[in-house]
Amino acid sequence: MKFNTIGVITKPQAETARETLQTLFGFLKNKNCTVILDEQIPDAINSYNFNKLSRDEIGDLCDLVIVVGGDGTILNAVRSLAHANVPLLGINVGRLGFLADISPEDLEDSLNAILNGLHHEEQRILLEMQVYRDNQLIFEADAFNDVVVHIRDVARMIEFETRINDEFVNHQRADGIVISTPTGSTAYALSAGGPILHATLDAITLVPISPHTLSSRPLVVNDNSQIDILICSTKEGIAQATCDGHLSTDVHVGDHIKVRRKAKKITLLHPEKHNYFEILRAKLHWSEHS
Repeated sequence: MKFNTIGVITKPQAETARETLQTLFGFLKNKNCTVILDEQIPDAINSYNFNKLSRDEIGDLCDLVIVVGGDGTILNAVRSLAHANVPLLGINVGRLGFLADISPEDLEDSLNAILNGLHHEEQRILLEMQVYRDNQLIFEADAFNDVVVHIRDVARMIEFETRINDEFVNHQRADGIVISTPTGSTAYALSAGGPILHATLDAITLVPISPHTLSSRPLVVNDNSQIDILICSTKEGIAQATCDGHLSTDVHVGDHIKVRRKAKKITLLHPEKHNYFEILRAKLHWSEHS
């Protein structure tokens, strides 16, 4: 696949990535690529006066989108481009990430190989969340990592009922629940005691957060599953449903949070020698000797 028109996305406070962006811009200019910048990128950084367009337009026009930042920047980019069929590539300017795996030092060599067709491609699922109150849709959003139902301000338990494909699973008391994609299995779900799923699996994980009973365990289901969380009680706190720790809405007793896989997957590109388990070892400090 040839990448002729390339979009570039970074976080709005792009000063921390200025040097990496200038290197990237110069490289793409020398390759005679058509470059389109996210409209949020400051003009002061747009040294080559590239066109700036909205995320929707970038998704429609580009063959490839390069995201400069950390995993949070990629999560944001994925959600905004979930409607498009454009692959994403991450250049990491933050801490070691699971998603942005090209370092600024390797930028030119890695991109040169990728533009010449030497890359590894992954298809990953996203989730879509809908909140219903009195049978009326009141909120919807997408998640690449997870949907989390939790108390907003204080450490108090909530009671909720879980159904999968309209079949009753359980009624439990916990601090909340994480409904995670395989991509998100190394994020909040892992901290809550969930399993690590290989990022390309077609599965969804339900992980209770500090459940009241030890018999409440993580559950992995097929990604075709329709998940329904009914809020039964929030005690004294206000509950929230949150996508990727960013998009959220308050939920009340009687509300239904419905979660399912989005129809379209997102495509991530990696360098040809990308090794998922190597990233796990580095990020989780496996095989280290004291």
